[in-house]
Amino acid sequence: MSSLVQRRLTPRDVGELIDAAPVDVALMSEEHRASLASRFRAVPIPDHRRLDAWMVEQAGRPPGPFAWSPVTVRRILGNNAARRVMRTPDTILNAVRDELADQLLRAVKGYARPGSLGHWLAGVSHPVLGLITAEAINWATQTLQCAEGLDHEWRIASSDVYYDVAGARTTLRGRRDVVVDTDSGRVIIRIRSGQPGKSAGPGLRSDLVVETLAHREGLAPRRYLGLWPDAGLVLGVDGSMENVRAGARDFVRAAVAQRRHGVDRAA
Repeated sequence: MSSLVQRRLTPRDVGELIDAAPVDVALMSEEHRASLASRFRAVPIPDHRRLDAWMVEQAGRPPGPFAWSPVTVRRILGNNAARRVMRTPDTILNAVRDELADQLLRAVKGYARPGSLGHWLAGVSHPVLGLITAEAINWATQTLQCAEGLDHEWRIASSDVYYDVAGARTTLRGRRDVVVDTDSGRVIIRIRSGQPGKSAGPGLRSDLVVETLAHREGLAPRRYLGLWPDAGLVLGVDGSMENVRAGARDFVRAAVAQRRHGVDRAA
C-alpha cells in the first residue's frame, strides 16, 4: 500500500523530507506507457479530455465553467513574478506590476486571444486589478518563503507538466511550483491553498505520475511534496513504482467517472 508522509511546514521539516527522500525511484518504460494508453483508449469519449489532480480529487466530477478571477489568476502571476525576482532582484510588488504590464501590453498589441489571461485583464476595473495584485503578491511571497530556507539548489518551475496519452485523446496535467535539484535527483514541490483533505494523497500521486511520464527518460522524482501554508502542513509521496501505478489507476478511474457523468447528462 502506498504511503503518505506528513510533517509540519517548517524549513527544517521540509529540508528533512527532501534529504530523506529515497534514491531508488520508478522508471516508466515504453511498456508502461503503452499499458496506460490502452486503459484510456478503453474509456472512449467524443471530445478531447484533460485530467489533472483536481479531477482525481473530485472523483471525476466535471468542473463548472472556468472563469478568470483574482483567485484563479494568482498562481500564474505569482509564480511569474517570483521568477522575475530570482532573475533580477527587486520587490515582489514591482515584479507583479511588471508581469501585469506585460500581460496588458500583449492585449493592447492584439496578441491576446479572446478568453486568455491578457484579454481578461484588459477589461477589468482598477479595484479588481488591485485585488489581483494583492493575491499575486501573497502567492509569490509564500512560494519564495517556502523555498528560500532550503539547503539545495531550487528554481521556480517555468510551467506545469503535460503528457498526451498516445491514441487516447487524453492530456494529463501535473502542477508544480518549485523544482529542487539534489545530487541524487529532483524533488518537486506544489503549493496548495486551504488545508489538505482526504483526497490530498491521490492528488499528489496524480501529479507524480504526470511528472514521471513527462520526463524524457521516464524517471520519477525522488519525492513529490504538497505544501499547505494556510494549514502549516506538508504532505509527500515517494517516487516509487507503487505510487506511480496508484496515480495512474486514479487517473483511469477519474476518466471512467467523467465519462459516466457525461453519459448521465446526455440522458
